[in-house]
Amino acid sequence: MDARWARDRFAVSPVGRLATAGADGRPHLVPIVYALLGDAICTVVDGKPKTGTRLRRLDNIRANPAVSVLVDEYHDDWDRLWWARADGSARIVATGDPTAAAPLAALVERYPRYRSMALPGPLIVVDVYRFTGWAATRPPVVA
Repeated sequence: MDARWARDRFAVSPVGRLATAGADGRPHLVPIVYALLGDAICTVVDGKPKTGTRLRRLDNIRANPAVSVLVDEYHDDWDRLWWARADGSARIVATGDPTAAAPLAALVERYPRYRSMALPGPLIVVDVYRFTGWAATRPPVVA
Protein backbone atom coordinates (compact mmCIF):
# COMPACT_ATOMS: atom_id res chain seq x y z
CA MET A 1 0.00 0.00 0.00
CA ASP A 2 1.20 3.50 -0.70
CA ALA A 3 1.99 6.23 1.83
CA ARG A 4 -1.30 8.06 1.26
CA TRP A 5 -3.32 4.91 2.01
CA ALA A 6 -1.28 4.31 5.18
CA ARG A 7 -1.66 7.93 6.33
CA ASP A 8 -5.41 7.73 5.75
CA ARG A 9 -5.59 4.77 8.17
CA PHE A 10 -4.15 7.03 10.88
CA ALA A 11 -6.85 9.61 10.21
CA VAL A 12 -9.62 7.12 11.05
CA SER A 13 -8.11 4.68 13.57
CA PRO A 14 -9.05 5.51 17.16
CA VAL A 15 -6.00 3.99 18.88
CA GLY A 16 -2.39 3.26 18.01
CA ARG A 17 0.68 1.75 19.60
CA LEU A 18 3.76 3.90 20.21
CA ALA A 19 7.11 2.10 19.98
CA THR A 20 10.16 3.71 21.55
CA ALA A 21 13.62 2.46 22.43
CA GLY A 22 15.95 3.89 25.00
CA ALA A 23 19.69 4.47 24.78
CA ASP A 24 20.13 0.78 25.62
CA GLY A 25 18.09 -0.20 22.54
CA ARG A 26 15.42 -2.03 24.56
CA PRO A 27 11.99 -1.63 22.93
CA HIS A 28 8.98 -0.27 24.77
CA LEU A 29 5.43 -0.33 23.40
CA VAL A 30 2.36 1.47 24.76
CA PRO A 31 -1.16 2.06 23.41
CA ILE A 32 -2.00 5.69 22.68
CA VAL A 33 -4.84 7.88 21.52
CA TYR A 34 -3.68 10.56 19.16
CA ALA A 35 -4.56 13.27 16.68
CA LEU A 36 -3.09 13.52 13.20
CA LEU A 37 -2.13 17.09 12.28
CA GLY A 38 -0.68 17.20 8.79
CA ASP A 39 2.09 14.62 8.93
CA ALA A 40 2.50 14.82 12.70
CA ILE A 41 1.01 12.42 15.23
CA CYS A 42 0.25 14.09 18.57
CA THR A 43 -0.53 12.41 21.87
CA VAL A 44 -0.58 13.70 25.43
CA VAL A 45 0.17 12.24 28.83
CA ASP A 46 -3.30 12.44 30.33
CA GLY A 47 -4.66 12.18 33.84
CA LYS A 48 -5.34 8.43 33.82
CA PRO A 49 -3.50 6.63 36.64
CA LYS A 50 0.08 5.67 35.71
CA THR A 51 2.47 3.26 37.36
CA GLY A 52 4.72 6.17 38.32
CA THR A 53 5.50 9.79 37.59
CA ARG A 54 8.53 9.04 35.43
CA LEU A 55 7.31 7.50 32.19
CA ARG A 56 9.62 5.26 30.22
CA ARG A 57 8.29 6.49 26.87
CA LEU A 58 9.40 10.03 27.74
CA ASP A 59 12.81 8.90 28.98
CA ASN A 60 13.24 6.85 25.80
CA ILE A 61 12.35 9.78 23.54
CA ARG A 62 14.82 12.01 25.36
CA ALA A 63 17.54 9.41 24.76
CA ASN A 64 16.47 8.30 21.28
CA PRO A 65 13.81 10.29 19.37
CA ALA A 66 13.37 7.62 16.65
CA VAL A 67 9.89 6.09 17.12
CA SER A 68 7.18 4.20 15.27
CA VAL A 69 3.41 4.28 15.67
CA LEU A 70 1.29 1.35 14.49
CA VAL A 71 -2.44 1.14 13.77
CA ASP A 72 -4.13 -2.02 12.59
CA GLU A 73 -7.37 -3.86 12.17
CA TYR A 74 -8.01 -7.52 12.86
CA HIS A 75 -10.97 -9.57 11.62
CA ASP A 76 -11.72 -13.27 11.67
CA ASP A 77 -12.10 -12.78 7.92
CA TRP A 78 -8.40 -12.47 7.12
CA ASP A 79 -9.18 -10.80 3.80
CA ARG A 80 -9.98 -7.69 5.88
CA LEU A 81 -6.67 -7.49 7.77
CA TRP A 82 -4.49 -4.40 7.46
CA TRP A 83 -1.85 -2.42 9.29
CA ALA A 84 -0.19 0.97 8.84
CA ARG A 85 2.98 2.30 10.41
CA ALA A 86 4.35 5.81 10.84
CA ASP A 87 8.09 6.17 11.40
CA GLY A 88 9.30 9.48 12.70
CA SER A 89 11.21 11.60 15.13
CA ALA A 90 9.48 12.41 18.42
CA ARG A 91 9.77 15.53 20.48
CA ILE A 92 8.37 16.41 23.88
CA VAL A 93 6.33 19.62 24.16
CA ALA A 94 5.09 21.11 27.43
CA THR A 95 1.34 21.75 27.48
CA GLY A 96 2.03 25.43 28.26
CA ASP A 97 4.14 25.87 25.13
CA PRO A 98 2.32 27.99 22.50
CA THR A 99 2.81 25.21 19.92
CA ALA A 100 0.79 22.84 22.14
CA ALA A 101 -2.54 24.65 21.62
CA ALA A 102 -3.46 23.14 18.24
CA PRO A 103 -2.54 19.53 19.16
CA LEU A 104 -4.43 19.78 22.46
CA ALA A 105 -7.51 21.21 20.72
CA ALA A 106 -7.37 18.40 18.14
CA LEU A 107 -7.12 15.75 20.87
CA VAL A 108 -10.07 17.21 22.79
CA GLU A 109 -12.11 17.36 19.58
CA ARG A 110 -11.30 13.77 18.64
CA TYR A 111 -11.77 12.29 22.14
CA PRO A 112 -14.73 13.89 23.97
CA ARG A 113 -13.65 12.24 27.24
CA TYR A 114 -10.70 14.65 27.28
CA ARG A 115 -13.16 17.53 27.80
CA SER A 116 -13.55 16.44 31.43
CA MET A 117 -10.10 14.92 32.05
CA ALA A 118 -6.89 16.52 33.23
CA LEU A 119 -4.26 16.75 30.50
CA PRO A 120 -1.13 17.56 32.51
CA GLY A 121 1.13 16.58 29.65
CA PRO A 122 3.55 16.77 28.23
CA LEU A 123 2.65 16.23 24.60
CA ILE A 124 4.55 13.85 22.37
CA VAL A 125 4.70 15.08 18.78
CA VAL A 126 5.94 12.63 16.17
CA ASP A 127 7.12 14.29 12.99
CA VAL A 128 6.49 11.47 10.53
CA TYR A 129 8.98 10.96 7.71
CA ARG A 130 7.48 7.72 6.37
CA PHE A 131 4.02 6.14 6.29
CA THR A 132 3.93 2.48 5.22
CA GLY A 133 1.32 -0.24 5.36
CA TRP A 134 -0.07 -3.55 4.26
CA ALA A 135 -3.54 -4.95 3.57
CA ALA A 136 -4.66 -8.47 2.79
CA THR A 137 -6.64 -7.17 -0.19
CA ARG A 138 -6.23 -4.08 -2.28
CA PRO A 139 -8.86 -1.37 -1.76
CA PRO A 140 -11.07 -0.60 -4.75
CA VAL A 141 -9.72 2.04 -7.11
CA VAL A 142 -11.76 5.24 -6.92
CA ALA A 143 -11.92 7.21 -10.18
